[in-house]
Amino acid sequence: MSLLSVRNLTKRFGGNTAVDNVSFDLQAGELLALIGPNGAGKSTTFNMVGGQLPASSGSVMFNGTELLGMASRRIAHLGVGRTFQIAATFASLTVVENIQMALLSHHHNVYSFWRPAYRRFKDEALQLLEQVGMQAQADRPCSELAYGDVKRVELAMGLAGKPQLLLMDEPTAGMAPAERNALVALVKKMVLERNMAVLFTEHSMDVVFAYADRIIVLARGQLIAEGNGEHIRLHPKVQEVYFGSGRTFETQTAGGA
Repeated sequence: MSLLSVRNLTKRFGGNTAVDNVSFDLQAGELLALIGPNGAGKSTTFNMVGGQLPASSGSVMFNGTELLGMASRRIAHLGVGRTFQIAATFASLTVVENIQMALLSHHHNVYSFWRPAYRRFKDEALQLLEQVGMQAQADRPCSELAYGDVKRVELAMGLAGKPQLLLMDEPTAGMAPAERNALVALVKKMVLERNMAVLFTEHSMDVVFAYADRIIVLARGQLIAEGNGEHIRLHPKVQEVYFGSGRTFETQTAGGA
């Protein structure tokens, strides 16, 4: 049985169908990219899976449990982590305090003030920071970090609940090529070490083709292709919706976007 099974997922906004009967599966230990041109329905699909947006119809089964209609916070406690296109960290807190806050939330600990909580889960927080290469900066305020490092902190926060499934919305947005490749390589390492599934949306085709185990492609709300990188590169319908006739992913790489 698939860890995540999406069937006939549909979202209508009035008379407009933004996502039209999309179905796909995701296995443990797999990195799955969700791509498509602007307006394809990627974000809508992604947010329905994560519980941020209600679906019009369909099914999203995670580990045998239906997620549709469930609050995003409850989905998180089932073992689904989430990162966002704009990094969601507390700039005024230190790096390690950000991870401690994520751990407090996962363990259902609520405090009115930070002071009584500052020692809670510190060792576990430092271990998570070591895994993402940020332990040496544990005591720095997040406001002082380079953007690529902030994204690593957010990844550690997403891992705080020991998720079986991690949803990553545009994880490399705003990053330089070297930074984005380093981040997605780190995510790939986590997938293998933790036998964790990752579903991510992404505009940077270099990291998609370099690291995704499989790719699903949306266009005008419909799933038009699914497969490994080679299959997607050569798929005529994918090339058509991205480039029109006469261009391919290979010519894009050779000549630039």
